[in-house]
Amino acid sequence: MGKSITQSLEDGANANNKLSSNKIAQGLREALEIGTKKVVGQLGVQNGFNLDPKIHIPLPKTLARVDSALSAIGMNGLTDDLELRINRAAEIATPKAKALFITAIKQMTIKDARQILSGPQDAATQYLRRTMGAGLEKEMQPLVQQALASAGAFKAYDSVIGRYDQIPFMPDIKADINNYVIEKAMDGIFYYVGQEETAIRTNPAKRTTELLKAVFSSQ
Repeated sequence: MGKSITQSLEDGANANNKLSSNKIAQGLREALEIGTKKVVGQLGVQNGFNLDPKIHIPLPKTLARVDSALSAIGMNGLTDDLELRINRAAEIATPKAKALFITAIKQMTIKDARQILSGPQDAATQYLRRTMGAGLEKEMQPLVQQALASAGAFKAYDSVIGRYDQIPFMPDIKADINNYVIEKAMDGIFYYVGQEETAIRTNPAKRTTELLKAVFSSQ
């Protein structure tokens, strides 16, 4: 006879109680590290952001009026080019951000590890962003700035605004594309790290190390 759902839950709870909080924290970090490495490989390539509808980076909302105005005069190719280039910048920056994320995961102090383990399926990812996100955003500033320059996004932005400014009677509009791309790139990375954490929690085949097996079989 197979175990009832209740019995399986009780067995998981008993296994959880046998693990130390430190061991659970190590398992949570390892899940995040493995997930981050996979996600960086997935997103840090051409069209990793651009052709993924879940994380594609649209033009900033502050440029909606600009896009509309240029479209009205048949110049929407300029804003289309800018949108492509900000996605390219995210794709360029993501591999360079890998070391920052791994360091943040290793340095993260995990409180209430048992609670995180028994929480939502992306609880560790949420905790990482909540506790380390601000520091990561600051460290990503120069990486994204370099990536935007490399992708030609700053030049594309200047072309968009320059052409828009030639249209009479339009209000002055500016956008901080550096901070915008940082925010959206992190949204995309954390989204997929959360998906990887969920997979490790729900699919035993994804638990590829003894530590992951020990920790996540105890949920």
